[in-house]
Amino acid sequence: MNSLALVAVSICVLALGYRYYAAWVAAKVLVLEPDRVTPAHQFRNGRDYHPTNRFVLFGHHFAAIAGAGPLIGPVLAAQFGWGPCALWILVGAVFAGAIQDLLILWASVRQRGEGLGQIAREQVGPVSGWATAVGILFIMVVALAGLGLVVVNALKGSPWGTFTIAATIPIALLMGQWIHRWRPGDVKGASIFGVTLLLGALLGGNWVAHSQYARLFTYSSEALCVILPAYGFIAAVLPVWMLLCPRDYLSTYMKLGVVGLLAVGVLLIHPTMHMPMVTQYVHGGGPIFPGPVWPYVSLIIMCGAISGFHALIASGTTPKMISSEREIVGISYGAMVVEGFVAILALVAACSLQPGDYYHINIDPKSYQSAAYSASALVGKYGPAFQAHDLGNLSKMVGENVGGRPGGGVTLAVGMASVFSKLPFMGTLMAFWYHFAIVFEAMFILTTIDTGTRVARFIIQELIGALYKPAGRTNWLPGILFSSALISLGWGYLVYFNGISTIWPMFGVANQLLGVLSLAIGTTLLLRYSPRRLHALVAFLPLCFLSVTVIYAGILNIDGYIAKGLLVPEVLTVAMLALVCVVLVDSVLRWYGLVRAPRRAPLPVLGREIAADMASLRQPVAESV
Repeated sequence: MNSLALVAVSICVLALGYRYYAAWVAAKVLVLEPDRVTPAHQFRNGRDYHPTNRFVLFGHHFAAIAGAGPLIGPVLAAQFGWGPCALWILVGAVFAGAIQDLLILWASVRQRGEGLGQIAREQVGPVSGWATAVGILFIMVVALAGLGLVVVNALKGSPWGTFTIAATIPIALLMGQWIHRWRPGDVKGASIFGVTLLLGALLGGNWVAHSQYARLFTYSSEALCVILPAYGFIAAVLPVWMLLCPRDYLSTYMKLGVVGLLAVGVLLIHPTMHMPMVTQYVHGGGPIFPGPVWPYVSLIIMCGAISGFHALIASGTTPKMISSEREIVGISYGAMVVEGFVAILALVAACSLQPGDYYHINIDPKSYQSAAYSASALVGKYGPAFQAHDLGNLSKMVGENVGGRPGGGVTLAVGMASVFSKLPFMGTLMAFWYHFAIVFEAMFILTTIDTGTRVARFIIQELIGALYKPAGRTNWLPGILFSSALISLGWGYLVYFNGISTIWPMFGVANQLLGVLSLAIGTTLLLRYSPRRLHALVAFLPLCFLSVTVIYAGILNIDGYIAKGLLVPEVLTVAMLALVCVVLVDSVLRWYGLVRAPRRAPLPVLGREIAADMASLRQPVAESV
């Protein structure tokens, strides 16, 4: 199939969803009010609560939510064929993922910028609040460890990638000083300055990799396992304007630039999608994931369709920096549909490879290198589609062996490089584009790690604050240092000792269970505060689908763990399912009471009673990052 048709349909679906469905939800269901004072102005402290230019904040939010998921998920799920993947991305993004992000950001802005656990505690009940907080903390540790492991594998022994990624930190620090101190409000000048230096770092990385300085940026996986948590700690402690926000904003230029270039490449080259619409593995037995297309396509493709992790960003850093409620839709729903489009492009890049090459790249290395899994044996086990087509030539063109390297990252890089190399005058640069894509993926993931560490810091402070009130204050330095160190050590420990490899299959279930929690909280809020109770269906319908899907997948995973004798993943999965069931039962009981109760006014915190102070509370947004 020609990929241009899929890209065109995807653009139309996502654009219509943003233009009409999001606008209706904002105006009729949430009743957004631009004149309300937001937490960024009400509690401005220059560290976490800080009014931010909407374009910079969009860059931060998009960079934070768009980690590895929209890139890696569609690549791995392509074993089922491009049809089920594209359908889930488009329907999930428009009616589930973007709605979740919009609801939670709205709720957090109206609730003093509070986190998801605190919102659940106040709006649903203490049982749901504590269950949500504990579940979120566990999911965050697993997610950060998993993403950290991906970065470690991408950068180990790669001086080019390490140099470029390292250079983004001082560049971001300089941008923060530029906008906040040197030339207040000059976002345009800082952007030109930062992007110029970023391009220089990208080109300089290739020179460094072939120079005597390469050893300074060549690290083992063990060294990177220490460096990454240290960076996460620093990013969680420093004020958002100093490192986190400008670095994410800077990374967004590269992300959107590469995604835009990939989109142009697809539009100009419109490569043929060699992967069939539906493969023989939709019923299970595939070489990458042995399960059937449902429920696993909804777990493999998280970001890009719906991801519970987004709710942590929408109730973490972003609501503390948003300047006006009129910006909520563009930042939340808008970033999600852009991420959905990124997922479609990643799917096209993967499916443009010959199926045999795709499968050979993604099969487990032990199986690929084993004598028992010779080329003929693989074809005999998985069928003629597993016959390698051009794998040797691909390895030669990118400068390294790409066979037997699962995880999705290499597949995506090869697919992107194949598209870019077909552009005019790019035919001899496939090795460059391959390594460029690896750096691009690492930057995508690292921005999620730094923001995720900060969000987890907020959650730990909330939990500790229930026992010792000063620890719950986001401006109390000892609490900031302790909670940041605790979460960094937690996920860093898992990465260093590779403990994540034993519980990685849990990540998809855990992440989508968080999506279930978010939609359950959103349903409660709409029943309580939306003008009509029927508006709650906006969250309730995707909640029903996701609940059944994830619980069923969790049960299948538990059966697999029992068969393999994996006790720890089995116990942890059971615990996660139990926490979610507690929240669902508690929510249903609360819904019953809300349906029988009289209507209430719109979500009130920070409402019109202080709207008269807007002029004095709001300082020019252009002064801050």
